[in-house]
Amino acid sequence: MLSDEQLSILRDIGQSVAFSEDKNGAVEHLIVEQYVVKNGDLYELTPRGEKVLTDRAALIAKDI
Repeated sequence: MLSDEQLSILRDIGQSVAFSEDKNGAVEHLIVEQYVVKNGDLYELTPRGEKVLTDRAALIAKDI
């Protein structure tokens, strides 16, 4: 299960928002777990990362 910080990083990457360098350790973990890939200087969501965000958004929408 991903932490709130990790989910926040996935959202930032999915929206092409820059994140602080102090989160690099968390990003490396997301790469190892195959939620994110690094493409040059950019980070991109993998299909697995996209699915986590889609599923999370569906859960939030369901609660509203």
